[in-house]
Amino acid sequence: MRILAVSDEESPALWDYYVPGRLDGYDLILSCGDLRGEYLSFLVTMGRSPVLYVPGNHDARYQNNPPEGCDCIDDRLVVVNNLRILGLGGCRRYHPGPYQYTERQMRRRIWKLKWKIWMAGGVDLVVTHAPPRGLGDDEDPAHRGFESLVALMDRYKPKYLLHGHVHMRYGQQIPRLLTYGDTQVINACERYILEVPDSAIEKLPWRIRFLRSARLP
Repeated sequence: MRILAVSDEESPALWDYYVPGRLDGYDLILSCGDLRGEYLSFLVTMGRSPVLYVPGNHDARYQNNPPEGCDCIDDRLVVVNNLRILGLGGCRRYHPGPYQYTERQMRRRIWKLKWKIWMAGGVDLVVTHAPPRGLGDDEDPAHRGFESLVALMDRYKPKYLLHGHVHMRYGQQIPRLLTYGDTQVINACERYILEVPDSAIEKLPWRIRFLRSARLP
């Protein structure tokens, strides 16, 4: 399964200087937030593959004008081609505004999803805006990661966690890829291509059929 992950910065190659066919070959596009709705709508139109997204802390505009043709997976677990995907948008609260959460609030969001994770038999890929604490985050209040995301990886051991929020241009020390236990943590700033081998996608439990009836892509 070939996935295009995008976040935070519109890619000139996919926007200003787009060439027809450049989005061919992707099975899925995932947005980790802080991208214009028009950009995501362009990707879903030109790429002809589903676009799933979580909001970033600068995406208040999504509340009135969500990206057309795209599906928000914030606080949801969805299944695409047997890949179990969990969405948790937003960042650590650093001033008043939408899509900002305290550590306690994020922990509660994850707790409320535990039944769906159990029904799905686990989770393969987590899509967030903010990074886990200590794994590609920073020390300033606005870019500090969530400890609860580390706990999520400890408990459910997803194969991948995609995040944004920390721009690669912030410094040469910003890592694109990190490994934590069984999880590959990926900073999707601008764009990143993720190849998920078929061997990494497990056979789903019978009870997943109850989730499939809940408006999944």
